[in-house]
Amino acid sequence: MTRLILAIDQGTTSTRAIAFEPAPEGGLQPVAVSQIELEQHFPHSGWVEHDAAEIWTATLQTCREVVKKAGGISRFAAVGITNQRETSVIWDAATGEPLHRAIVWQDRRTAEATGKLAAAGHEPDVQAATGLILDPYFSASKYRWLLDAVPGSHERAEKGEVKLGTIESWLIWKLTGGASHVTDATNASRTSLMDLRTMNWRPDLAELFGVPVQALPQIRGCADHLGDAEASLLGKALPIHGAAGDQQAALVGHGALKAGDAKITYGTGAFLVANVGAEPVPSTTRLLGTLGYSANGVTAYALEGSIFSAGSAIQWLRDGLKVISESRQSEAMAQGLKDNGGVYLVPGFTGLGAPWWEPDARGTIVGLTRDSGPAHMVRAALESLAFQTRDLLDALAKDGAPKLKVLKVDGGVTANAFAMQFVADICEVTVERPAFQEMTALGAAKLAALGVGLIDDLEDHPVEAPARWEPRMSTDERERLLKGWRGAVKAAIIAAQ
Repeated sequence: MTRLILAIDQGTTSTRAIAFEPAPEGGLQPVAVSQIELEQHFPHSGWVEHDAAEIWTATLQTCREVVKKAGGISRFAAVGITNQRETSVIWDAATGEPLHRAIVWQDRRTAEATGKLAAAGHEPDVQAATGLILDPYFSASKYRWLLDAVPGSHERAEKGEVKLGTIESWLIWKLTGGASHVTDATNASRTSLMDLRTMNWRPDLAELFGVPVQALPQIRGCADHLGDAEASLLGKALPIHGAAGDQQAALVGHGALKAGDAKITYGTGAFLVANVGAEPVPSTTRLLGTLGYSANGVTAYALEGSIFSAGSAIQWLRDGLKVISESRQSEAMAQGLKDNGGVYLVPGFTGLGAPWWEPDARGTIVGLTRDSGPAHMVRAALESLAFQTRDLLDALAKDGAPKLKVLKVDGGVTANAFAMQFVADICEVTVERPAFQEMTALGAAKLAALGVGLIDDLEDHPVEAPARWEPRMSTDERERLLKGWRGAVKAAIIAAQ
């Protein structure tokens, strides 16, 4: 029976494929997985790039391995895709080859360009239309930079000879042999070029950023038929029937489908997404208005706060400072201290995201004394996850969202019990982690299963949550720590000026 879904999860640090099947008790369960790490390129300070051809090769390899492990392509009904958002690709329409390395969402090279647009007074109009502020985080300024960097590409893009897209568009193009140049509405909502209400490209915004509309993909719903993977790639033609950016896919995976539900994914960065219902909610605190999902006639909007450095701060401790040899050592080191010793780390390695939006900020450590050691650095990095989460929740409350009772979490960092307890303590909220951690892939699989008719809706698939952390810190201690954190953030912003 063709009951399996092939979920492609193309992330910032790795490319994964996971096969899901309907579980006897409802929902979907994984049956096979394959993963390949992705090389990171840092050509200049604040620049981050990926090789789009490498991403495609890894995607094809992991998909083939999963198909083999799961018993062959005949068992599969559809493909779903989730991806690192905002990461931007330019490629030749005739050859299908990338014309430049992809510019990763973390990249800050277009800070001057977006700063000029903001200084010229364009941000209110951009935010009103798209829900997004003017920041190098989003795809439009990356597209313009790529067009400028590749000689002749502006003219060729206007003729349809050069294509632009985020990672899911690139993968769909490659899977379909160039037959489909499409994107889903959640990824489109991260470009600064899509009208959040109509879910169409805005020609005036395309002109503002200098991006030809002819080079952009068609916008589709998250469970629409997006094309067919060529039979020569996987063994048979397989419909691509679901796509969403990784954070929106995680929202669907968690089942956070009602207004007031929220989740945060602690990966390379950390992303709080709060479902606000059927109408977009303007933010007064520089959170991002975005699309939660749009599938089978149901559209949900969200407010989002983006933390640029979460798991990457732990990677820095391991690979940069070399104070740990494995990420899992961080928990025991942090717990070995009675407190943080007054040491705070503001992990602004690629700038600060919401609610600060300081692209020029860099990593800052305050409070060091002669007593400070490697364990204090480790603990400060872990504590920074909670402090940054609290900043986002405070901003969400100022925008009128109800106080959260439960914060759903996923991502690699959630394996660290010290960090999750500290999140619960600092944020004054119950933290809930499901047994199955791959929420992004699960969300993509749900959307594809919905699109191809394996499930009837997204609602009836509860996620088991066996791990919970309740707040237990005193109010005085919490306020003392938050005061120290806010002072550290202020120092990081002042240092960048």
